[in-house]
Amino acid sequence: MPKQKPSILVIEDETLLLQAVTKKLKLSGIDVLSCTSGQQAIDYLNNLDTLPDAVWLDYYLKDMNGLAFMQELKKHPKWADIPVVVVSNSAGPEKVHNMLALGVKKYVLKAEYPLSDIITMVLEFVHESRSNAEKTEVEKAKEE
Repeated sequence: MPKQKPSILVIEDETLLLQAVTKKLKLSGIDVLSCTSGQQAIDYLNNLDTLPDAVWLDYYLKDMNGLAFMQELKKHPKWADIPVVVVSNSAGPEKVHNMLALGVKKYVLKAEYPLSDIITMVLEFVHESRSNAEKTEVEKAKEE
């Protein structure tokens, strides 16, 4: 059975940047669900049949910051394993530490990487997550 295209939930409140990220991801063969607020993303997650393979999270959103979003994400066990990459304009050591402690896979400064490099990083976490899920399924099958 062929694998589905990876899907990424992008949460970015700057419309032009969200459009650019979405377009670049789609051109890279990725299904994209675009959100302009943390609450919109949470609403989508609550209503999706299939969870995204990863979350691309801007730290500063109009309705909540990345810390609040991650705290909300961790309240739901089925969401807890979705890899999250924070893509932000600022990254103080305490902020980065707090986000990593909540399970963020990587904290990336927008200005330090071209969009294509950030997409590559996110896809690495998608492939790692899918590989781990497949191993878990094989282990469960062996137990049965």
